Amino acid sequence: MEIIILPSGEGRCVYSEAIDLNQLGSLSIRRGSHVEPNDQGQWMADLSPVDGPRLGPFDNRSKALAAELSWLNLHWLMADNS
Repeated sequence: MEIIILPSGEGRCVYSEAIDLNQLGSLSIRRGSHVEPNDQGQWMADLSPVDGPRLGPFDNRSKALAAELSWLNLHWLMADNS
């Protein structure tokens, strides 16, 4: 799990339970994506909550989750939003 500290002092990460983030202070958690099956039973990663694309279709959920995390790490976590 990577935590990026912005110049404002705000921290940003893709949430996991690797560490207890409550120990760092008050939290603001928001959804970064939706990973859901489509009508054909394939999996899609919809990153529209962070102005991203729809990824997929994937044959299984684990591949969609991996693509989701990769996209979030590359395009959202490391984005310069200053």
